[in-house]
This record gives sequence, C-alpha cells and structure tokens, in this order.
Amino acid sequence: MANGSEAAAQAAPVTLKAFEDRLIEIADTLPKRLKQCADYVAANKDRIAVSTVAEMADGAGVQPSAFMRFCQILGFSGFSEMQKLFRESYVGGWPDYSTRLNHLRESESGSPAALLAEFAEAGRISLEGLLKTVDDQVLDQAVTMLAQAGTVHIVGLRRSFPVASYLAYALEKMGVPAMLHSGVGKLESRHAIRTGDALLAISFSPYSTETVELVDHVTERHIPVVAITDSIVSPMRKLEAITLSVSEVDFGAFRSLSATLCLAITLAVAVGTARQNN
Repeated sequence: MANGSEAAAQAAPVTLKAFEDRLIEIADTLPKRLKQCADYVAANKDRIAVSTVAEMADGAGVQPSAFMRFCQILGFSGFSEMQKLFRESYVGGWPDYSTRLNHLRESESGSPAALLAEFAEAGRISLEGLLKTVDDQVLDQAVTMLAQAGTVHIVGLRRSFPVASYLAYALEKMGVPAMLHSGVGKLESRHAIRTGDALLAISFSPYSTETVELVDHVTERHIPVVAITDSIVSPMRKLEAITLSVSEVDFGAFRSLSATLCLAITLAVAVGTARQNN
C-alpha cells in the first residue's frame, strides 16, 4: 500500500472509480487530520462539486490547508482540480441541494414549516441518489443470500437501530425467520448465529465498534454478511461483506434515514417474495 509521499507522486484520478480506488488505497496510511478528510470525503462525495474548500475542511473538522494537503496526496494539484473531476462527472445531473437548502433557511429562518421543507428536500435528494449508489447486481446477490439463509440475523446500533428494528419487524411479517441483535443490557447473542444463517449489518460513520466486531466474528466463521453502509472506506467493505451503499443528505447536524429505510423495505419485500417463490 502506498504511503503519503508515494501517493502524491501519482497522477490524479481521471474517473470517479479511480478516485474511489485511490481513496481506499491510502485511507489507512494517513495521519489523523488527513484521515478525517478521507472519511468525510468518502461519506460526502455528493458535496465536492458544490462546496468550497473551506466548507469541506469545516465538515471534516480540519484547517483548509490540511484539506488542500489531502487533495495533493490523492494526486491533485489542489481542491479545484479535484472538484473539476466531480463537476465533469455529474454535468447535467448534479443536484444543487446546497443552494436549495440555503434558500429555504433564508426564507423562513428555521420555522417548523421551513424545517419540514428542508428535511423533505434532503430526503428527496437522498432517495434519488440511492438509485446511483446501489448496484443492481449487488442488490440481487444480497437478496439471494438472505433468501437462502436459515435465519437472518440483524444488527444496527445507535443511529442504525431504527433501520435494524424495522427490518426485523418487516422480515417477520414476510414470514422470514429473523433475529434482532440489539446489545440491550450488554447481552451478546452471537452464539445464536449458526452455519446456514446470514448476517445483515447496518452501520454508518462513525461506525459502531460492536457492529464491526460482530461482522468480523461471523466472517471468520464463513457466515455470509450483507452490509448497509455509507462510505467507500467503511470497515465492513474490508470484511468480505456484500455491500449496499447509501448516502444520506443531511441538514445541519441531522441526517435522516429516508434512503436507508427505502432500501430496508426493498430488501424485506424482495427476500420475502424470493422465499415464497422457492
């Protein structure tokens, strides 16, 4: 794996796929501040085309100079060159949600009606983005794996818990044996996961240590895993999980689960239908 100086000497990525590959390659080699930049960019690629370097740096919690250094380590001359790649890749179809949300903020100064409009707009854009981030073939693989499982074990903690609990409810309603691992009372239920079962794990940045550890545990036992996550540098991508990517647009410090819940009901209905057909 290349270190920072070697990465800086490489030519800049010219496609989004090459950009993601480069980011994955260097993410674990970066010092703390630059790692913050990598994590933020990985989870917020939709912002690069419409943000300033100051806004990206603020989102990552670093100084603009550190974010510029991060761009250079990726192979770009600076932020403008990196931004150009994203603007060209999304020309004609880039959702300028930043402008829309700013307009809503200014028009009604954070009133309940304005908040509703802002969260609805963020949810709409997240749902539109879901069709771009979820690969059809990977979705088919995930459904097939879960439909063939004896029991579908589900884990998702903190912000992911509403999605995990909903999936457990929906799968049971579809007649699919399912078990929710909630960690309530610090009780572990990993012993209940047996050969022939599958794990459905949900985690977003900052990733739940307990969820990642459970994924690692079952992977070592060669039990298949389907992961719903948000970032190309998510630790679950390195654990041989079938990964479904979701990018939720946030408003302020709040991020809804509109797209994630849409993906969850899709999985539940598709898995239930596949089991009935079989």
